[in-house]
Order: sequence, then C-alpha cells, then structure tokens
Amino acid sequence: MYQQIVNQVANALDEDVGSGDISAQLIDASTQLQTELLVREDAVLCGIEWFDEVFRQCDAAIRTQWHARDGDSISANSVICEVSGPARGLLTAERSALNFLQTLSGTATLTRTYAELIRHTDCRILDTRKTIPQLRLGQKYAVLCGGGSNHRIGLFDAFLIKENHLAASGSIAQAVSRARQLQPDKLLEVEVENIDQLQQALAAGVDRALLDNFTVDEMRRAVELTDGRIELEASGNVDQDNLVEIAETGVDFISIGALTKHLRAIDFSLRYR
Repeated sequence: MYQQIVNQVANALDEDVGSGDISAQLIDASTQLQTELLVREDAVLCGIEWFDEVFRQCDAAIRTQWHARDGDSISANSVICEVSGPARGLLTAERSALNFLQTLSGTATLTRTYAELIRHTDCRILDTRKTIPQLRLGQKYAVLCGGGSNHRIGLFDAFLIKENHLAASGSIAQAVSRARQLQPDKLLEVEVENIDQLQQALAAGVDRALLDNFTVDEMRRAVELTDGRIELEASGNVDQDNLVEIAETGVDFISIGALTKHLRAIDFSLRYR
C-alpha cells in the first residue's frame, strides 16, 4: 500500500500546490517552525502514513513526532504530534496533510461507533465499495483501524452476484456454476431478495448470501434455515437505530456503505509555537 500512499499524496499536492506555493515564498527560506497537532474532538486516529508522506514530499527535512498510533482513541484538545522543520515546506504541506488525516480518522471513528454497539455479538461490520475515488485502500484501512472488517477490495477479488448479474445469467444456479468454473478459489456471494432466492443460493453452494433489505424476522428465519452452512450478510437501510437488533438475529456480517460515504471529517489543527 505504501506506493499508493506516495501516489495519492503526490496527486493531492499537484492539485493544491500546482506550479508552486506563492504565499510560502513570502517567508525566508531559512526560517524554521515548530508546531503541535491538536485534535478538537474525541476520535479514532487514522492516516499517519499519509500525513507524514505529505510533509516528506514537501520537504524531507521536516520531522514528525507522534504520541499516538493509528487505531488509538484520542481525546479532545490533546496534542497528538509535533511537527518541525523549514517553514516554507511546513506551511505548504499543512492543508493536504490535514485533509488526509481528517478524512481517514472520520472513517475510523464512525466505524468504531458501529463496532462498539455490537461487540456483545459475533457479528462483524463490513465496509463496501462506496468509497471516495482514489482513496479506497485508505478508507478500507481506516475501517480496520476502527474495528470493522473489509468486504472485497474491488471487482477482482471476490464474486458478488447481484440482481443484474442474475438477470443476464438466467438463474442463481447458472451464475454460481459459471463463477465456480471461472475462479473456483474466489469467495462467491449472491445477493438474495427473499427466502426463496436464499434457498436457491444455498442449493447452488454459495459461500455467502447477502440478505438485501430483509426484515429482522426474515433475517432470523434465514439464520435458522441455513444453520451455519453458509455465511449471511445483512445489507440495506442499516443505521445506529436498528444495528443491534440486526446483529442479534445471528447474521455473520452487516455491510454499511455509510462508513465510507457518510463520514464526517474530524477536526484537527496545527498550532504554531
């Protein structure tokens, strides 16, 4: 993932700095600065590598000293890092570094909120592919930092046979058979919209069924019907109000697109000394 971080940071700096930071040129090249990174609210920290890489690319002489690690819970108004070095590079890097940190920490913090609500169950929180373009691996890493689990990374590492795939394939049995022929070692999941489709998926030998917008009673019936023979994933209209009730049905996973698309950025600031 390191090369992706390097590339993402380079792209972010190209977008922000362009041909050069004209405001930073007002400062003498020999000027040094010392700053403290302050978090303004309780959060889960994520994005240290991105933060550090921004400063590294702006000026390799800049140094960071962290007092927390990715995945740590951090308290409002605490200093979590010191940053020091040439003023020009530090000021040029500041906004892009904070953008990565606030976004990834936002994903990790929201994930932790959901994960803590169902920690008394065996159910796990999953992310989705509803991520910020070009920041998928970062956000999926943030989900892990928050205590969630990753679904497939993309379209290449697992089958998820959905309604349109089934319409084009003819049936669940045909789609599953074709998938097993193409990539027998890949996780094979089928989206089902009712108990009848779930029974078809079970008979076809899928690894996991995605219960699309099932009611809680239907989820309980699905758990009883499958009896641990396949994994079950609940999805659709999940929020903090119904999360616990869904997890307590006995499903194995709950996938939540909101983790990566409804996140709220965490408030960080660099305070100059």
